Amino acid sequence: MSNIDPKWIIGLGLFIPGIMTGLGAIPIFFTKEIKRSALDVLLGFAAGVMLAASCFSLIIPSIEYGGGGVKAVLVTSLGIFAGAVMLDLIDKYAPHEHLLDKRKEGNSSDSLKKIWLFIIAITIHNFPEGLATGVGFGTNDITNGITIALGIGLQNMPEGLAVALSLLRENYSTKNAFLIALLTGMVEPIGALMGYGLVHVFSQVLPFILALAGGAMLFVISDEIIPETHSGGYERQATYGIIIGFIVMMIMDVLLG
Repeated sequence: MSNIDPKWIIGLGLFIPGIMTGLGAIPIFFTKEIKRSALDVLLGFAAGVMLAASCFSLIIPSIEYGGGGVKAVLVTSLGIFAGAVMLDLIDKYAPHEHLLDKRKEGNSSDSLKKIWLFIIAITIHNFPEGLATGVGFGTNDITNGITIALGIGLQNMPEGLAVALSLLRENYSTKNAFLIALLTGMVEPIGALMGYGLVHVFSQVLPFILALAGGAMLFVISDEIIPETHSGGYERQATYGIIIGFIVMMIMDVLLG
């Protein structure tokens, strides 16, 4: 890795997680039906990956950068809570549609507005992940950034599949479903660049920013992904998916770290 310009690594790390959302949607070109049980396991795996990334790559480093001790723990706790509140407010005031079911939070029903409801939903869902990727690279620890980028990229793949399948159920063409899934993933580089810039501009509050990204991700896991995986009758399988995802990300963090 020493022979590679770190700027290339950072650039790829910022954009790859978003692209992998589209990569996850590729199976729709070969089959129109994915078993709900398989999708719940994949989304559970995604939640486990995100959970481990939040803990090992954001929250624990937040405490370490803060110097440890009571003050560092309090700053990290405040950041986690602020990240959750931030996502809660976005979720509450931006109309959107959930990934797998059809619980709508908005009044419109025509096709064009449905597309934008999906885009808003995935913006809410993906932005904190992009923010976390950018923050990871912004610490000048490339290994930490790569770990987060790989983890989020892995969890984006089943998410992209879920989006594409939802669009197919709305009678969108396979091509359009794929392109929209890819597009929704590309909001992550925006969040990533913002996260990367925030760390450099506000380096004195790095522990808080790390914790903010971690709290936002925890909110997404608890409020969005896990309820989705536990609403179709395959709760136990999804739970094992979460555990396996957590273990895989933990191993990646140790090996890359």
